Formats: sequence, C-alpha cells, structure tokens
Amino acid sequence: MDQHNPFARPSTLPFQLPPYAAIRDEHYRPAFLAGMAEQLAKVEAICSDPAEPSVDNTLLPLERSGQLLDRVAAVFFNRSSSDSSPFTIALEEELAPLLAAHSDAIRLRPELFARIAAVHSRADALGLDPETRYLLERHFTQFTLAGAGLSDADKALLRDFNTRLSVATTRFEKNLLADTNDLALVVDDAAELDGLSAGQLSAAAQVATDRGLPGRFVITLVLFTGHPYLALLTNRGVRERLLAASRARGIRGGEHDNRALVLSITRLRAERARLLGFATHAAAVTADETARTPAAVGDLLHRLAVPAARNARAEQAELQALVDADVAAGTLAEGFEIAAWDWAFYSERLRRARYEVDTAALRPWFELESVLRDGVFYAAQRLYGVTFTERPSLAGWHPDARVFEVCEEDGSPVGLYILDVYTRDSKRGGAWMNALVSQSDLLGTPVIVCNNLNVPQPADGEATLLSLDEVTTLFHEFGHALHGLFARVTYPKFSGTNVYRDFVEFPSQVNEMWRFDPEVLANYAHHRETGEPLPPEVVAGIHASETFNEGFATSEYLAAALLDQAWHGIEADAGTGVEDVAAFEAACLEAAGLDNPAVPTRYASTYFAHTFSGGYDAGYYSYIWSEVQDADTGAWFAEHGGLTRENGERFRERLLARGGSVDPLEAYRDFRGRDAIIQPLLDRRGLN
Repeated sequence: MDQHNPFARPSTLPFQLPPYAAIRDEHYRPAFLAGMAEQLAKVEAICSDPAEPSVDNTLLPLERSGQLLDRVAAVFFNRSSSDSSPFTIALEEELAPLLAAHSDAIRLRPELFARIAAVHSRADALGLDPETRYLLERHFTQFTLAGAGLSDADKALLRDFNTRLSVATTRFEKNLLADTNDLALVVDDAAELDGLSAGQLSAAAQVATDRGLPGRFVITLVLFTGHPYLALLTNRGVRERLLAASRARGIRGGEHDNRALVLSITRLRAERARLLGFATHAAAVTADETARTPAAVGDLLHRLAVPAARNARAEQAELQALVDADVAAGTLAEGFEIAAWDWAFYSERLRRARYEVDTAALRPWFELESVLRDGVFYAAQRLYGVTFTERPSLAGWHPDARVFEVCEEDGSPVGLYILDVYTRDSKRGGAWMNALVSQSDLLGTPVIVCNNLNVPQPADGEATLLSLDEVTTLFHEFGHALHGLFARVTYPKFSGTNVYRDFVEFPSQVNEMWRFDPEVLANYAHHRETGEPLPPEVVAGIHASETFNEGFATSEYLAAALLDQAWHGIEADAGTGVEDVAAFEAACLEAAGLDNPAVPTRYASTYFAHTFSGGYDAGYYSYIWSEVQDADTGAWFAEHGGLTRENGERFRERLLARGGSVDPLEAYRDFRGRDAIIQPLLDRRGLN
C-alpha cells in the first residue's frame, strides 16, 4: 500500500474523522489487502511467541491487531450502505469472501486458540481486573463457538460455508437495493396522489426529475412492507399498487430475484450449525445471546402472538365498520373488505375520530431542525448534560451528512456525531447507526458515530416535515448513537454498541420514550409557520392513543420475528426439502395464527434484509426481547421523576458507559436493582 494512502495511518482531523476529501475509490482495495495482511502478521507473531501464554502476550496484542483494517472497513461499509455506486457494489462482492476467509484464518488458527485456552485455564489464579477477565471469557467463548476446536477437515468445510455465505448475503443486499429502486411507484398525475402534502408531492416530483422523468412523480419504497403514504393516499387503486410494488421485491424472476438466495443461505447456515454441534442455526445464534435458547425466544413470541392476533382482528372489525358506514351513507359507491393496503388509511380515520389526532396533520409541528435540536439534542442535554455544536467545516461522506461535536457539560470532548437524514437511490433502506471510530483506552482512540435515515428530501427552500413515525425513528437511532458515544472501555472489543445482539436495541428503545415526554414535546413541537405549540388536546390525544392499532403493529412484527426463527429453526437434513419460499412463509404464519391477509408480515423473506444480509439472522426477535427491559426501564424513570440529570447519570454510568465490558443482564440489574419484568411491556402494547 502506498504510504500516501489516507488509510495508512490514523487521521489527523478532529477525533480522527476520516479525511473524506482525500479518499478516492482506488484507496480502498489496497488498504483492505494491507490491513488483512498486517493483522495476520500480528496473529502470526502471537502464535510464534515461545513465552508462556499470558494476557500481555496473547490477549492484548490480539486486541491491538487490525487497526488499519478497522479504519478502512468502517469508512467503506458505511459508504457502501449510505452512498453506494457500481464501484462499491463490485468491491464489496470481491471483498466478501476475502474478509470471511480472513476472519476464519484468525478464529480457526489452532495455535491462537490454544494460547487463549491456556490463559483461560489459569484465569482464577491471574488476579485479573473484571474487564480483562470478561475479555478472556468472551474470546474463549467466541473462538469455541466459531469452530476453533474442530478437526482440520471440519475446519475446511466451515471455511467453505463461511465463504459461500458471505457471497450470498452480499448478493442478497445488492439485489434488494436494485429491486427497491426498480419498483418505485411512478405516477403521471398529481391528482392520483391526493392526500399527500405539498412537501411530499415536491419530494416525489424531485425524485422523478432526478430519474429523468420530469413532470411525473416517483414514490420510493421503504425497507418494510408497508409505506407511510398508505395512511394518506385517498386513491385506493394507488394504495394497492404501492403495496404490491413493495411486496414484489425479490420475487419477479431475473437477476434480482432473491428466492434462491433465501433457500441457499438458510441451508448453508443449517449445515454450518450442524458442523458446529448445534441442531439448528437458531440454536447456534442464541447460545451466545441473553436468550440462550430458541425455546426461550419462541416462548416469548408465541405468548404475545395470540393476544396480538386477537387485538388485530378486533381492530379490523372496527375498520370494516367505517367502510360499511360509508356505503350506507352513500359516500362510497361500492363496499369492499378491508385489505392490507386499506389498513393504514382507515386506521388513521379511526384515530382522528376517536382521539381527535390526525397524524398527517401533525407534520408542521415536526420540522426536522426543531425535532433534532429542540427535541433529540435537548433531551440528551437534560439527561446527560451534553451539548451538540454543528461543525460545517468538517466534511462527511456526502453533502447531506452533517457533523456535530459533542461535549460534556464542562466543555470537555465526548466525540463526533454525524447525521445523514435523506433518502437517495444509492442508500439502502431503513435507518441505522454505526461507528466510524470506536473508543478504546488501550488504543487511545476517540469516538465518532453516525446515524443514517431515509426521509424524503423536499425541493430546495421547503422545510423537511417529519411524520410521527420518523420522529420516533430519529429518537430511536439517536439512542444507539448515545450508546456508542458514551461507552468508555479499555478494549476495542467492548467499544460502543458491541454487546449481545438481543440487548443492543435496549438503549435505543429507551431513548424513544423522550419523544412524548411533556417537557421535551413542548420544547420541540411548534408549528413551523405560526410558532404555536402543539395544542394540549392533541397532546392528550397522542398519549391516549398510544395503544391504538397495536394489534396490527405487534402482529406484523411478530410475524417477521417468527418467520426468521422458522427459517433458522430448520435442521440441516430437513432444509433440503424446503423449495417454495412462499409456501414456507404461509405455513409458518398459519401455525402462529398470524396468517391474516390484511396484516402482512413486516418483512417477507425476499426483502428481509435484517435476517438475510443485515446480521440479525435468528435474531430479529431482539427488538421485542429488548423491549421487555425497555418498558421496565420506562417504568423506573416514571417512578423516579423522569427527565432529570440524576436519572440520566445513573442510566449512563451503569448501562451506556459500560459498552460490552460486562454481561448486559448484570449491568441491567445494577441499574434497576432486579431483573426486568414483562408486565410493563404487556401494558404498553395493550396485550393484557
């Protein structure tokens, strides 16, 4: 690698912000190859050390290895997700098998595992501090579960599985991005989009212009099955077309069809699990999560599925009554049964009638800058004392990526926060957080975290008005960002959000509660034109309607979580008999009692990025699993006075600051004084 390559050494910019202005496409590949070679050389040095294995000559150099690889990977994979190009797509497909082989070369190195095992066998006599002791336990467990103890022949099979899976999951993601772009709904006449605001129409017109379709309108798809516009569009035919486009992703045949990949990925994971000594991939995954077993996951999901389906059927009957009343009143010429594309539209009608809350009409009170600065940042300042100052002189990976410096109450530095709000064809769907630089005392590294969202961008000069769901998403993803910013650990393995996957959603879900906190809501929810606060009766209606439509919301989520468990609950031999993706889905949902056609699963298999390319395989249950602790934490804050510095400091010090350096359930007990209980979750979702 050329030593002038920007990745050759840590950045000299504030907080080691990557020097985006200097990074070119040709810099990535050499940096990846050099980074892998450098880390393998470090591992070789550890393995060839003749001294008795110890923390100092085994664990610490292992933790210090891979810094160049981490630098380039953090930048590249954030770019490939948020601003992809033909170059990034091609390079990611080239790198996928190389990185899988690189990981295997470390995790399956017998000499390295033998040294870790030797230190582990003497752990009690070494007098290690708690974080180092936990580091040793985590390395030993993860090397064991990764197959470090397999025979050479079985390791060769494992490497083959891992390589093939890396290629398949990368291809799944790229197919999904391409099909999502291809299936965006094109509309010729603005009259067909009745119900959308002027800002939403201008955003659709701008997308059409950008795609070479001036005078028309393009509605881009979101990651999940539904779409926010389904609640607004008055034209039933357009609603049907929009939902049909969403559900068609990955099943149309041709190069972007994901059905064969779903089957291939599932079978490979099942075969790999068997090789590692597990009955199923779900068993292999949960063995190193707080859930521990698929049975524990299934118990929670099925416990919630019955009341959720029951509530959804009751909600459906209420929506059908609205349609029937329209027919009786003559305002609707012909009746119909409520379908999936009708649900959001009629549930919003019912919400307005019952609670006097029109979520579409709330957008003028949720202007992006106000929500961000006077809501999201304000809540963090009230709880944790931190401040956020925009640094326009610092460049991100895209002109839309905004950089903020985060400081403590006394002005001392915390890190950088980068926000990239707007959707574009080059950005994958959904919303997420990731770290560009991960804090570690051992390495002396600071912290930079970023959030990516997918909010439609209005035309120049128009304000960005958020939906209620988008406000929730911003608070949620910022909760991940706070976890990454506040974690203070010694070892890079424990930095930021490097915790068990079924715990990682907990801090982000906790942060959602502040969006409706009376003090926070009053601070940010002001009409963008008049400055008037959100009327008290509307606020009361929002709170009164918090369990409204929860039967639908819980059912569509549980359907996806159970579908994820079903795919990964297949045993290796049985997996060879699954050939029809749609039939498998239907059987799974029918068995769970969640096969209501009006309530489709939040993600169908062929566009289920979380489980087939996003690292949540056999782990999509994590959201509801974490919500047990989240709801219990909400109850704790309510019992102790809510939005106070004292409460924020306790949550920060005992949970967020720990990163992955302690068992998360131990950290939770330290914060809460006991294990979480499920009752607050049942109350929140109306599932009593």
